[in-house]
Amino acid sequence: MLFGRRTPPQWGEKLRVWIWPRRNWSRSTRYVAYRLWRLRATPHAIALGCASGVFASCTPFLGAHFILAGILAWITRSSILASALGTFFGNPLTFPFIWIASFQLGNWALGQDSKVTEIDLSGGIFTKSLDQILPLIKPMTVGGVPLGIAMGAIVYFIVKKASEGYQSKQRQQRGLNPSHQAQA
Repeated sequence: MLFGRRTPPQWGEKLRVWIWPRRNWSRSTRYVAYRLWRLRATPHAIALGCASGVFASCTPFLGAHFILAGILAWITRSSILASALGTFFGNPLTFPFIWIASFQLGNWALGQDSKVTEIDLSGGIFTKSLDQILPLIKPMTVGGVPLGIAMGAIVYFIVKKASEGYQSKQRQQRGLNPSHQAQA
């Protein structure tokens, strides 16, 4: 296989790379930022798509963040690719903070006590797991909605300004470059 590894990585290596990227987090963050800036869409569509991804990351539905972000981007007629890139807001470093904040906010909104009961899955994962996890999911969902709206709004304005700046800079560079004027 072209550009493939000679020896496939073991599960320990896969886990380490999932938690900590091969290069570092700043390089991965720069890559996602460059991908967002280079999208061919209006700054509003890019920012709204990214905000949809951030909103989806604030929900407790771990396996469905990409799907939820894509559906939200489709409904709001924004960039689906930007929504997928926006889900990178939720990562192993930020999930504990998101979960704690959404749980506390949800318990406050529901008027419940914010103490966490112990979850015991020793009897098997599939026997009583839903009964034990459901009391956590309800407040996290209720708290994740306002948290996601707030975080999405913050990200919307940041990404919109950055995208507008990048696109205007690109237009200026194309306008100053005589080879582009001759082709147009």
